[in-house]
Amino acid sequence: MVKARRVLVVWCPDWPAVAAAAEAGVEATRAVAVLAANRVTACTAVARAEGIRRGLRKREAQGRCPDLLVAQDDPDRDARLFEPVVAAVDATTPGVEVLRPGMLALSARGAARFFGSEEAAAERLVDAVAAVGAECQIGIADELSTAVFAARRATLVPPGRGAEFLAPMPVSELAVEPVLAAPQRVELVDLLHRLGLRRIGDFAALTPAEVASRFGGDAIIAHRCARAIPERPPAARPPAADLTVEHRCDPPIERVDMAAFVGRLLATELHTRLSAAAVACTRLVIHAETEAGEELSRIWRCAEPLTPDSTADRIRWQLDGWLTRRALDRGRARASNSEADDWDSGPNAAITLLRLEPVEVVSAGALQLGLWGGVGEDEERARRALVRVQSLLGGDAVRMGVLSGGRGPQERITMVTLGDEPVPATDPAQPWPGRLPEPAPALVLTNHPEVRLEAVDGSPIWVSDRGLFTADPAHLHWGSSSWRLTGWAGPWPVDDRWWTHRFEHGFAARAQVQLDAEDATRLRALLLLGYNQTWHVEGLYE
Repeated sequence: MVKARRVLVVWCPDWPAVAAAAEAGVEATRAVAVLAANRVTACTAVARAEGIRRGLRKREAQGRCPDLLVAQDDPDRDARLFEPVVAAVDATTPGVEVLRPGMLALSARGAARFFGSEEAAAERLVDAVAAVGAECQIGIADELSTAVFAARRATLVPPGRGAEFLAPMPVSELAVEPVLAAPQRVELVDLLHRLGLRRIGDFAALTPAEVASRFGGDAIIAHRCARAIPERPPAARPPAADLTVEHRCDPPIERVDMAAFVGRLLATELHTRLSAAAVACTRLVIHAETEAGEELSRIWRCAEPLTPDSTADRIRWQLDGWLTRRALDRGRARASNSEADDWDSGPNAAITLLRLEPVEVVSAGALQLGLWGGVGEDEERARRALVRVQSLLGGDAVRMGVLSGGRGPQERITMVTLGDEPVPATDPAQPWPGRLPEPAPALVLTNHPEVRLEAVDGSPIWVSDRGLFTADPAHLHWGSSSWRLTGWAGPWPVDDRWWTHRFEHGFAARAQVQLDAEDATRLRALLLLGYNQTWHVEGLYE
């Protein structure tokens, strides 16, 4: 029987707020909150005691706690200030892997052997983190995901008891930790709640076949997490040596902006090689060498395959942390040295070589095209850009669509100002008899341009008293363009909200027409809305 590989996770609670407080130089007893898109994303325990919660608007949070220190979300700051914590843990027990700023993991087996037991290792790591001015909680379990949950509860889970430890937790816990869950995990949790699966143990009781046949791919990962088994199998083979990329820095890198530029170039080169090999990286070693011959190395582990942008971010964060820490060390050495001639006698922090080495890769099929372009790009980056646009143009200038209930495509979209609660005008879960069948149009037109629908003989087509076309559609004219039709569906009478006098003659109908592929270059089909004896384009299918 193979002994389980135990994982130890170090978690610094509320790290974005702790880092913001440290950068501002305020005391730990001060209430601090970090905001993104004008909403609280993290806060200290003191702030929570004053009623501050995640998701609160800035004004409401300040109303609950007038003394609240507000800081903006800054991943660079979080990573830079987390580097001393990582270095302290790595000096105590080598082999650290950074999961995100505020959380790291390492093998519990080596630490337990060195310090005598897992409990003793946890105590030593807590002391090591406290020595650099931070607080942490330790969790140990058989699997990484279970150890993350254990760290959030400062628990050491006995071997083989992971599923039992997770079972009584609310199923919403599966979507709390960004290291383990993508943003869309919230939708899965909401669905599980509506199905009556309120605890992680209830979800784990389902068979893998039931989960795979009824839910999406993320649900399979969440189900493995709920059962305390590995979310993804180990890499079948080690990465090829030719995937490693490196850059000789001439002149040496001493500033963060120079490091960020070189890091982005290396990230692009790395992902070019990964793409050629049809693989994606999930664990990456960032290695650097200094002018004094010192070697620095750090492992970053990611729940999802790295993208070029996320790789460049981690390189920038890591080099920023290294350069900043070396600069502080040199500053303290200078301050303690009374002879000015010896100020620069210490090791130089300038980086002469930078190397990226993938240590775990998965099939490129694990990548998914992101909504905002690129492969798996983080939507939060796009949201921050939209918030900047909103600050320039006004609050109502940036709006987003929310799926609503309705029969027509335009009725099923509720436009909500960015930052407001995404509440639909009508409930999309309710039954809507007569709703337009799927798929929905790729583009919905609000101006309803007029078109002409004709039969083979060129006569116009309308809807008869029996709800049928007066003739088979054969051609469609839209301005100066004309297409032959190869198929159609409908018409479907539109008989709702008659009391609003939406249509002059009190009758409307929808129909779908398919354009001839030889005539249409991009368009494939149109959704037509007929009223006032005329057909109009309501949607485009591509």
